Amino acid sequence: MPYLLGIDTGGTYTDAVILRDEVEVISSAKSLTTRRDLAIGIGKAAQSALSEAAINPAEVSLAALSTTLATNALVEGQGESVALIFIGFSQGDLDKHGLRDSLGNDPVLELPGGHNYAGNEVCALDTHSIEKWLQELDGVSAFAVASKFATRNPAHETQAMKLIGEVTGRPVSASYQLSSKLNGPKRALTAVLNARLIGMIARLINRASHILADIGVQAPLMVVRGDGALISANQALEKPIETILSGPAASIVGARWLTNIDHALVSDIGGTTTDVAVLRDGRPEIDSAGAQVGPFRTMVEAVAMRTSGLGGDSEVHFVSEGLAGRITLGPKRVLPLSLAAQEFPAEVHDALDAQLRNSVPGDHDGRFVRRIGINSPSGLPARDQALLARIPKNIVPIADVIKARIELQALSRLVSRGVVQMAALTPSDASHVLGKACFWDREAAEKGMILFGRRRAGSGEKLAQDPPTMAKIIVDQLTHQTVLALLEVAFVEDPLDFGQGPEQLARHILTQQGLNQHNGLLRLSMGLNVPVIGLGASASSYYPDVGARLSCDMILPKYAEVANAIGAVVGRVTMRESGSVTAPSEGLYRVHLDQGPQDYNSEEMALDVLEQRLREKALCKAQATGAEDIQTHVAKDIRKAMAENREIFVEATLTVEASGRPRIAHS
Repeated sequence: MPYLLGIDTGGTYTDAVILRDEVEVISSAKSLTTRRDLAIGIGKAAQSALSEAAINPAEVSLAALSTTLATNALVEGQGESVALIFIGFSQGDLDKHGLRDSLGNDPVLELPGGHNYAGNEVCALDTHSIEKWLQELDGVSAFAVASKFATRNPAHETQAMKLIGEVTGRPVSASYQLSSKLNGPKRALTAVLNARLIGMIARLINRASHILADIGVQAPLMVVRGDGALISANQALEKPIETILSGPAASIVGARWLTNIDHALVSDIGGTTTDVAVLRDGRPEIDSAGAQVGPFRTMVEAVAMRTSGLGGDSEVHFVSEGLAGRITLGPKRVLPLSLAAQEFPAEVHDALDAQLRNSVPGDHDGRFVRRIGINSPSGLPARDQALLARIPKNIVPIADVIKARIELQALSRLVSRGVVQMAALTPSDASHVLGKACFWDREAAEKGMILFGRRRAGSGEKLAQDPPTMAKIIVDQLTHQTVLALLEVAFVEDPLDFGQGPEQLARHILTQQGLNQHNGLLRLSMGLNVPVIGLGASASSYYPDVGARLSCDMILPKYAEVANAIGAVVGRVTMRESGSVTAPSEGLYRVHLDQGPQDYNSEEMALDVLEQRLREKALCKAQATGAEDIQTHVAKDIRKAMAENREIFVEATLTVEASGRPRIAHS
C-alpha cells in the first residue's frame, strides 16, 4: 500500500500526517513553524510523523504541501519590492480594484499601447522608454506587466517581458498568464501580487524539497492550489499567486474526508487567520469573482473563502473610546508572550517584572521586538534602516528601541517586510491562563494579562482586575469575531436579497439580538441552519462557544488539528484552461490565443480550434504534474443576440478542465 505524506505550514504550527492508501491516518505530528526558515519546521514535523508511523522515508510515494504563507503575506502586507509596467490604460485605472494600494511606494511605468477589444493594436509599444526605465531602477525583486486587453492579444506583455528579462534578469509576472478574463486593472493587481510572492514561495519550495530529500523522502513534492487541486512544485514557482488560500483549500478537502458531510460551513482557525468556506454537495464552493484575501480581490480561481486576520496569535488591541473600554483582535499576528518567554525566559520575565513595578502603565507594556532577518533588505528608507540597526536578534521591549512615536510606522513597515517580529498578548496567552492550553509559559501570559488589564477606560476603571478576567475578555472577543465571520459568509451565500452588505447584516442590531434569543414583546431568534465543521489546533478550545452562540451543531472531528495536512494528499490534480472567440465583423470569428488572434470564417471551426487548443494545454499541464486516469470536461458559454429577426453571434467562452489523481500515489 502506498504511504502519503501531507504537510501544512501555518503561521504558528507546521503539521505533518502519514496516510495509508488514502484510507487511514496512521500518524500525525506538529512542529513550531520556523518563520526565519520554514523548511526547518517542515523537516521536523515530517521526521516526527515518519518516526511515529515507523516507516522508511523511501516508502513515501507522494509528498504534498499546503501553506498559508502566501495568504498570510497578503493579509499582513508582507512581500518583496516589485515594479509594474502598465500599458495602454486610462488615467485613473491605477486607482481601481485596490491596485495602487497593492503597490504602495513601489515604482510604476505607465505607457501608451495595448490593444482593443478585438485584439487589434492601439499603438506601438515604446520599448525605448521601458529599457531606459529598467536601467534606472534599483532594489526591485520582480516585475509585473499588464497591458490593456492582453487576453485578446498578449503581444505587448510578451514584448515587455522579453525586455525585462534581457535588461534585469529578474522574474516577470504577466497578467495574461494568470487569467484569461477581461478587466485589466484587476489582472494587473493579480500580476503585482504574484510578483511580490515569487521570491518568498521559491525559497519555501526549494528549501522544503531539499530538507525532505535530506531525511530520505524521494517522492517529488506537490503543492496545493487555492482551489484545493494539486500542482507540481515547478508550477507553483511560476504562479505563486495560485497558492493563496492553499492552506484553507486543503482544510476544506480535509474536512470533507474527515466527516463525509456534504453540506456545512467550515471554519479553520490558525495562528494568523480564520478561514470560512461553504461545503456544498461534498465540494467546496469556487469563487467565480476571484479569491479575496484581506483587502484584495484577485483573479485567481480559488475556494470561496472568507479570510480574516483572526487567529490564536492575533495581537490584542485596546480601544479606549467611550466610558467602557473594549478590545479587538488582529489583523496582524505576533509571537504570543507565553511562547516568547519560553524561547527567551530571562529577557521576557525581567522586562515584564520591571513594567509591573511601574506605577503608571506604559503604552508598550507587554510588547517586545526582535530581529529575524540576517541582512537588511534593499530599498529601506533611512528611518527604517536606523531603527532596524537598533533591534537585536535577542528579544527586547519595544520601548527600548522606539525613540519617537513616528518610528512606530517604521516598525510596522519592518514587520511587513518580514525582517523583525513582534511579541505581545494574544488569545493563545488567554488559553494558557484559563487552562485550555499548556504548551508554553503560563506565568508570562499571566503577567501580560495584568499589564494589559491595567489600562483604563473613559470611566477611569481598569479593563480587568485579574488575569482570568482579562483572559475571558479576550476569548469572548475571539468568539464574537468568529461568529461575525461565519455570519458574513452565510449572508453572502444565502440567496435572499437583504439590501445590505454581509458585514452590516452580521452586525445589525436585529441579528445580534436574535443571537441573544431576545424574548420580549418580540421573539427574535437567529442562528445557522447547517452544521459548522471546526478545524485547527485551537478549535476545541474556542469553537464550542461559537456553536452555542450560533445555535448550530459544532463538529470537531478527530484529526481536526491536522485537517490541512490531510487535505494536501487526498486532493486531485486539476488543470483549467479558458479562452474566447469574438466576432469583429459579421461572418468573421476570431480565436484569441497566447500566440495572438487567429481568424476563421466558420463559428463551428473557430470553436473547434479553441476547444482543441485548450484541451491540449490542460492535458499537457495535468500530465506534467503527474496525473493519471485523466478525465476532461468542457464548459461552453456562447452568447448570441437577435438583430433584424436573426441570431447574431456575439462571443463565446470555453473552459476545459482536465482532472486526475497523481500517478505517483499509485506507483
